[in-house]
Amino acid sequence: MADDGEDLKNKRLKSHFFLRLDAWLDSTLWAAGFRFLDLWEEITIFFRRFRVKGWKRIPVELAGEALTWGAVGMIAMLALAKPAFEIAKSDWRKKSDFAVTFLDRYGNVIGHRGIIHEDSVPIDELPDHLVKAVLATEDRRFFEHFGIDFLGLFRAVSENARAGGVVQGGSTLTQQLAKNLFLSNERSFDRKIKEAFLALWIETHMTKKEILSLYLDRAYMGGGTFGAAAAARFYFNKELPDLTLAESAMIAGLFKAPAKYAPHVNLPAARARANEVLTNLVQGGLMTEGEVIDARRHPATAVDRSTKEAPDFFLDWAYEQTLDVARSQDFSDHTLVVRTTLDAGLQHAAEQAVETGLRQYGETYRVKQGAMVVIENGGAVRAMVGGRDYGENQFNRATKALRQPGSSFKVYTYSLAMEKGLTPTTPIVDAPICWGNWCPGNYGNSYAGRIDIQTAIAKSINTIPVRLTKEKFGKKPMDQIVALAKKFGVETPLRNDVTIPLGSSEVTVMDQATAYAVFPAGGLESRRHGISQITDYGGNVLYDFDRDAPPAKRVLTQQAADYMNHMLTRIPYVGTARKAAVDGVLTGGKTGTTQGYRDAWFCGYTGNFAAAVWFGNDDYTSSNNMTGGSLPAMTFKLVMDYAHQGLPIREIPGADPAPEIAEQVNKEKPVVEKTEETADAAPVFVRPRMLTVASTRVVKDIGERLKGAKPLKRLEKVASVE
Repeated sequence: MADDGEDLKNKRLKSHFFLRLDAWLDSTLWAAGFRFLDLWEEITIFFRRFRVKGWKRIPVELAGEALTWGAVGMIAMLALAKPAFEIAKSDWRKKSDFAVTFLDRYGNVIGHRGIIHEDSVPIDELPDHLVKAVLATEDRRFFEHFGIDFLGLFRAVSENARAGGVVQGGSTLTQQLAKNLFLSNERSFDRKIKEAFLALWIETHMTKKEILSLYLDRAYMGGGTFGAAAAARFYFNKELPDLTLAESAMIAGLFKAPAKYAPHVNLPAARARANEVLTNLVQGGLMTEGEVIDARRHPATAVDRSTKEAPDFFLDWAYEQTLDVARSQDFSDHTLVVRTTLDAGLQHAAEQAVETGLRQYGETYRVKQGAMVVIENGGAVRAMVGGRDYGENQFNRATKALRQPGSSFKVYTYSLAMEKGLTPTTPIVDAPICWGNWCPGNYGNSYAGRIDIQTAIAKSINTIPVRLTKEKFGKKPMDQIVALAKKFGVETPLRNDVTIPLGSSEVTVMDQATAYAVFPAGGLESRRHGISQITDYGGNVLYDFDRDAPPAKRVLTQQAADYMNHMLTRIPYVGTARKAAVDGVLTGGKTGTTQGYRDAWFCGYTGNFAAAVWFGNDDYTSSNNMTGGSLPAMTFKLVMDYAHQGLPIREIPGADPAPEIAEQVNKEKPVVEKTEETADAAPVFVRPRMLTVASTRVVKDIGERLKGAKPLKRLEKVASVE
């Protein structure tokens, strides 16, 4: 009984505690609410003193709205500026710490990249007329604005509207420097926003002299040269301080369009542009007509450089690779000699093939750009075309442009199917299929019914890879496709939505060339690379790909790779890529055409090479019904016909062509004589005669043996006499 009484007492105490707590909360909240209402009334009464009535209310309301939207705008600007400032945080100054001389695969000099600041000319030592010519032409208000010239922008918009086209740019010199330092030449609204914010950042972190000096050092000047100092040496064999006014005017005219006004390419255009620069000097009040008259009467003449060609898109990419290697291995020497994998002959053939295709068919198909990458079996990048004209636009469409690959992406889906145990002859139904709200259709909206997988890939049927992904791949099928594509060498981040089996996620031309090189390698990763060796100027080897690169890993099982080679080598003969078959060489590959005919691809290979070819437009406009089996396939064939001349043909592992395909491969190519009727036919590039692979190995072996041999006594005696 005592325990029961104690429990009852405790319950009452707890009940009283919670009742008191509830009462305190109620009173506190009521008092706080009352106090808030009282305070709000006081605030309202206070601000009533400032209430504006009548016509005065209009400017007050407008000012209030301006402040509100101004705050919103500031927040939006901060959000837009963040990506730009993240770019600026990078150690961009060290990008020019290295001076690199590039050699092709045979040891011939093909170009230079990098700048040594100690060798650049200080701004105070530059000729006055060069600085004035650049400012008068590129940015007359350079010393007055803060990175963005709103007056100049308004003037440019007015002039362009009056002329009915773009005749004057609104970008300041600082904005152009921001683009050269941090951004690409890709035309997009996002890039212009970043450019504007980076220009403001540059103005707050550098003096005007530093900005001008960097601009003169970093701009592309045509002929594979970067910076005004390199341009002076290339075009006039002079140092910057020794330039005449006429020569300075010609160099200042290059900043706008180096390909168009390069004097070694088009001297009349360069002189006309230089004359415009002289006019700008007079109109800007920087010089009088009397001071420029002699330069008008005696225009500059450039040194003959018409035979010089530089694989600039490849060099830009190889320079980035060099910086990655040098920094990862912490090279102490920043003056390097890099032997690349580039084959100059094959590079020239690739450039000519892309340009020829655009000239012959560009207007018909309404396309203006193309890109191509050629990789030899083993991973060496032998050729790269990043666009039609490097001088006009240095944006590398082979390594940086993200485009939808279309059906050329299906190889990852089919490769995964082969890994899952399917075979080329596995039957599957071609019929309408939906995945959620997405219902892909075939070209022409027709369906073949029950077919095998090798027929589906040859005819590029859309429903089959979707059906395989949905029904055969188990859990998270899209993740499996993405993972396999990464193993193949695709470095671009991929989306994993349901449309990915049909190639909806963007990739680069380099990605596709790298991936397709897996097939002639028998399922091993291709180990794509553009650098074979790096040495200092003393000849000391700092990096060697064969020595330092990790061995190739297996990407596909041997069986799956053989199945894929069997199927892909049918497509150029019985499928959608009949214009891609290389004469006398078994060829494999896959076409790709995106929705609206915006992008057309052919990605293919032989036992010796793999290549990816893309044609389209920078502004993503549609072509005139161009497919991957047309111009891209023809361009691939043109380059591969050249590449295999005089070359021992390697077999494609696992490829077992049917008799009718073998007959097409072995059929002799008819000799076509050059007549008026065949004058417009696709050109045939002839590869110069060279040593066979076996002969090359013998010569290299002799060279290696002689390295350790002692010189002959007779030669030693002659050397001592000399």
